[in-house]
Amino acid sequence: MLNRFASSALALCLCLSPVPLAAQDGGKAPEKAAPAKVEPMVSVTKHSGTFGGQRVAYTATASDTFLKDDKGNPKARIFSVSYVKDAPEPNRPVTFLFNGGPGSGSLWLHMGAFGPKRVAIPSDGRDDGAPPYRLIDNPDSLLDVTDIVFIDPVGTGFSTALGDTDPKEFWGVTKDAKSVAQFIRQWLSDNGRWNAPKFLGGESYGTTRTAAVANELEGTYNDVALNGLLLISTILDFGAQAEVPGNEMPYVLMVPSMAVTALYHGKTTPAASGPGPDALAQEARAFATNEYLPALMKGSALVGEERARIRAKLARYTGLSEQYLENADLRVTPGRFYKELLRDRGLVVGRLDARYTGKDYDNAGEEPDNDPSFYGIDGSYTAALNAYVRQELKFSPERQYVTIGGVRDWDWDLPGNGGESRYYKNVAPYIGRALRENSGLRVLVAQGWYDFATPFFGAEYSLTRTGIPTDRIEYTRYDAGHMMYVNETDLSKLSRDIRAFIGRR
Repeated sequence: MLNRFASSALALCLCLSPVPLAAQDGGKAPEKAAPAKVEPMVSVTKHSGTFGGQRVAYTATASDTFLKDDKGNPKARIFSVSYVKDAPEPNRPVTFLFNGGPGSGSLWLHMGAFGPKRVAIPSDGRDDGAPPYRLIDNPDSLLDVTDIVFIDPVGTGFSTALGDTDPKEFWGVTKDAKSVAQFIRQWLSDNGRWNAPKFLGGESYGTTRTAAVANELEGTYNDVALNGLLLISTILDFGAQAEVPGNEMPYVLMVPSMAVTALYHGKTTPAASGPGPDALAQEARAFATNEYLPALMKGSALVGEERARIRAKLARYTGLSEQYLENADLRVTPGRFYKELLRDRGLVVGRLDARYTGKDYDNAGEEPDNDPSFYGIDGSYTAALNAYVRQELKFSPERQYVTIGGVRDWDWDLPGNGGESRYYKNVAPYIGRALRENSGLRVLVAQGWYDFATPFFGAEYSLTRTGIPTDRIEYTRYDAGHMMYVNETDLSKLSRDIRAFIGRR
């Protein structure tokens, strides 16, 4: 598919070109012009920097990779930025990273966490303000221990379908995973890295993609064996977290997140066992599992003293009044929590990061107008990515970079399971299978305490189900939210944790 600007230019040319009259050419219609051939763009630049305390010279390749059909015809182009150490060791790892959405480009992990440059924004939950934003060296990049490839799936970033290809051919859990797996296989061939240790990871829906791509890479006879999966802000089991009438699990899985958020904003008191979020989260997990879930299972039969006891404990952990909880039938959706927790202060809390607060149009209403933890950062990342890639990496197409939201009508169906996946969307079994069939595979799960988009208890729940070996799954937690790396302290911690994880291979 031609990009928007090329399409406009082509249309203008057709309008202005002289067309022979039918009488002048014997009544024959003019022949249809062949579509313009689209070539992949590639830009290669040389750089050096200090990462993890080591000086590294590296080559940055910003490029389109064409995905082709069985006849060799290009169907889509995937934009990626690869950072490869010059003169690498034979067994140097390579790590493939993407973000989520679905429909999000990889700019968040690229410009916020692991690229050699990053955008500097406030660490304490304040709005990023207006440009210019500072683009600074990133010593927390992982380039001292691994080469890195940032991938923008079709429909995100600069990646598009080509020709007459419907982009919906790539828009779905399995469709998307197949295209990303095809890209990875092609990258390994083009760069001679088939025998390198390989790590795969993403953030948010990117963790869903990680599970699905791992299934495509390892679930066939033509295996690409992986050494590690990096799950940053994890969402695997969509059924357990689906906010639909009759599903009690979302309320249960959100209680620990509500507890640590209430503690952060001074709406509840610390646990007896310790002052920080870790101790209170452990206490809230126990309540949610051992008391709250059995109570909700009783439905309308939960009455009297037992109901009063559960309501009082729920008020303690959520920071909400017992009257409000009773009005909500002891079931508080995240959206209601964002609005109610600080209503007395005229503030709402964020979804991606509940440390952030914002002011709505007014203080009435049931849910926030918007998410202050997203509009507090989006401008800086968009500006930084475009400035950096177009100017420093010398990759400047006429296409606009799609940060998030360019994908519609996502196909959530999963193959197998006798069709049951039409009703319950869960990719955690892919990780279970990969762990069972690859004894060298390990998983790192990184979660922010204040993340409601992908709550930490939800990640723990999904990865402790039957069929998932737990002895090679590691958990790390951070004093921020969904994008824990917006906090500089947690960025450094995340970098150290992943660097150590890669080093333990």
